[in-house]
Amino acid sequence: MISLIVCTYNRDAYVYKTLEHIAQNDFPYEQYEIILIDNNSTDNTAAECSRFHCNYPLVNYLYVKETQQGLSYARNRGYVESKGDCVVFLDDDAFVETNYLKNLSEYLQHYPEMQAFGGRIYPLYETGREPEWMSPRLVPLVSAIDKGDVVVPFEGKSYPIGANMGFRRECLDKVGLFNTALGRSKKNLMGGEEKDIFNRIKQASLSVLYLPNVQVHHVIPEFRTTIEFVKKMGEGIGQSEKIRCSDNRGGYLLALVKELWKWCGSMVLFVFYLLRGEAPKANAIVKFRWSVTKGLL
Repeated sequence: MISLIVCTYNRDAYVYKTLEHIAQNDFPYEQYEIILIDNNSTDNTAAECSRFHCNYPLVNYLYVKETQQGLSYARNRGYVESKGDCVVFLDDDAFVETNYLKNLSEYLQHYPEMQAFGGRIYPLYETGREPEWMSPRLVPLVSAIDKGDVVVPFEGKSYPIGANMGFRRECLDKVGLFNTALGRSKKNLMGGEEKDIFNRIKQASLSVLYLPNVQVHHVIPEFRTTIEFVKKMGEGIGQSEKIRCSDNRGGYLLALVKELWKWCGSMVLFVFYLLRGEAPKANAIVKFRWSVTKGLL
């Protein structure tokens, strides 16, 4: 069985459509389950989830309220409630394609060595256009990923994005669940929990693959296309990295050294985009880097 876990907090505008896209897959109901983890929503999320259950009564569906605030708490609760041999985590505004489950099932059979995976994520801009400051370096800020049309491993520092990622149960049983000191909680923009868990998986020499045909379209609201949001994201990333590295002797110092190196790369890109007459891209890279440094310090 495949368990699809959707964690949500005050996203009643999207959560029904997220669940509906899963249910509209041409895939046997008995071979998958949907687990919705409501992390203390105060809007109409519960009503939207109830409406979904009424409209799709044949789907194996479980609605759970997780009172400990934070995405990592919600994801861990979803795992505890799940029954599948494969556990998938989707954002509450990520819309799977109609062949998502079929393609994932085939990949799981064809790649038995695969212990974790990430699929392709297309950004779905509500404004209808990509922001002018967007560059390949900053694409992860809108939780988008496209590594091509063939299955490849996530190597080096690359890892799947949380809007569309999954694990075999035996993998999480071996490396543990998400670090609850990391990740978003209500409106903060901290992260790091995905990087942390995939680092543990790689340290255990377990296979992590990119699956090109396991695809979602991820909603990007207008507020996420502003430079102000880029700065807030950067600061949250820096704060998360400081917490993540604090458990290791010398880890924080190493993070600072790496940050200096990243500044070198950022300045090269800054000059590159300026020379091309793309000032918004140049400025966004520097503002993002400065915000990460601010959070790290």
